[in-house]
Amino acid sequence: MKFLISNDDGYFSPGITTLAQILSHHGEVVVVAPERDRSGASNSLTLDRPLTVRTTTNGFHYVNGTPTDCVHLAITGLLDFRPDMVFSGINHGPNMGDDTIYSGTVAAATEGFMLGIPSIAISLAGHSGQHFASAKPVIDYLIEQYKKAPLREPLLLNVNIPDIPLDALGEIAITRLGRRHGSQPVVKAQNPRGETIYWVGAVGKVQDAADDTDFGAIANNKVSITPLMLDLTAYGQLDGIRTWLQS
Repeated sequence: MKFLISNDDGYFSPGITTLAQILSHHGEVVVVAPERDRSGASNSLTLDRPLTVRTTTNGFHYVNGTPTDCVHLAITGLLDFRPDMVFSGINHGPNMGDDTIYSGTVAAATEGFMLGIPSIAISLAGHSGQHFASAKPVIDYLIEQYKKAPLREPLLLNVNIPDIPLDALGEIAITRLGRRHGSQPVVKAQNPRGETIYWVGAVGKVQDAADDTDFGAIANNKVSITPLMLDLTAYGQLDGIRTWLQS
């Protein structure tokens, strides 16, 4: 198999190095990742300037753009082959619930999915960053299962793995996205010139962490796998909005 790897933490992150090592046991690996941390970049594309691609001594390629830029460039012209799968991660920190909308990690996988390639976002759900190796059996399992029973529909998975030792890792749970309350207020401060500046507030508290959600799975030391889709249509409102045309 041939794999394209990207992330939003940057090409130098320990998570992407671990992911490349894991996937190298399953086939050919190419890394195309941002030159710096682009967490929270979501699905943004850089359209106001050209992009450059450089290569490190270990063979990783890095781009002065977003995670979406990296995957888009790789698939639409940079690579001389079409990847069998796209992996994004391993992110240092969780990507669950509403946070997936903002996540550059999920966005990189989403771009692969939109370009017709099975794609998986992998996140280490904790902030210590001590147990990236715990992701190996999960990733191995996903690849083997996909090879045995590939889905007929396009595949986009959001995977969160507890940041705990492998022997403490629970079972795999197939989950839905949970929900948070709204974010905390912005934090005002002053810069050295006396100008008011604003820091985006902290994320809100978890609102929906039922057992069948990604939040619930991680709270119980389980691996969360959530299949995602991109159709944002509010089908339940279609008929109601149509009545506007009749008034």
